[in-house]
Amino acid sequence: MGSGRENEPSRRRPIPPEEVRRLAVIPARLDSTRLPRKALLRETGRYLFEHVAERASRARSLDAVVLATDAEEIVRAARSVGVEARLTSPAHPSGTDRVGEVAQAYPGARVVVNVQGDEPEVEPGDLDRLVEALEASGADAATLATPFRDGEDPGLPDAVKVVRAADGRALYFSRAPVPFLRGRGERLRHVGIYAFRREALEAFLALPPSPLEEAEGLEQLRWLEAGRRIEVVLTDSPARGIDTREDYDRFLARQRTGDGTWRSTSS
Repeated sequence: MGSGRENEPSRRRPIPPEEVRRLAVIPARLDSTRLPRKALLRETGRYLFEHVAERASRARSLDAVVLATDAEEIVRAARSVGVEARLTSPAHPSGTDRVGEVAQAYPGARVVVNVQGDEPEVEPGDLDRLVEALEASGADAATLATPFRDGEDPGLPDAVKVVRAADGRALYFSRAPVPFLRGRGERLRHVGIYAFRREALEAFLALPPSPLEEAEGLEQLRWLEAGRRIEVVLTDSPARGIDTREDYDRFLARQRTGDGTWRSTSS
């Protein structure tokens, strides 16, 4: 079956690290808990991280897209397909720490976007909107949220919810189904992609884990407990991350065309 590479657009032309002002970093760990080695899944003819990098490279606001990983195997795979990659410390407790290490190599980057390595259908336009919202607001960081779709269960703890104020700032993130809908209302599913001001990213990583962060297992609560603002940008994109084999199988079904070939990344 064809991979659709003949339709692949030219990759972003590299610019010197010191000239990068808006940087996207894709953290990709080899031994993910629920789907080991998922970054290297390649049944579409492209690595999972490759799909993410190609989508991110279409965001007009970004100057560079870099994969950050703890594994030489992923670095070699990335370079074999033309994706810029950097090896980071295996001791990092989170993807955000990995993003922070890579950002140090780009001293001119004022905005750093953390694009999860398991989001192969991320919308380039959403990344642009995220950067725009961050730069236009007084927030330290910005993230995405989307309404739950029919058939999705807000009660599942892996579906993180965010409560958003009328002015767009995040009030709370939780694995519990918040807000409690006694009357009319809507729950929002958090999409774990962030844009940080550089100084805010450095400040965040310097903070110790907070009580609510440890209680919920959600590092963004560290930021809220510190009294800092996260802007929540709404999207109606149906894209979902890949956490399990079932998620990946559904992604494969969406990527397969009627004649048995694979869709182009731009589809």
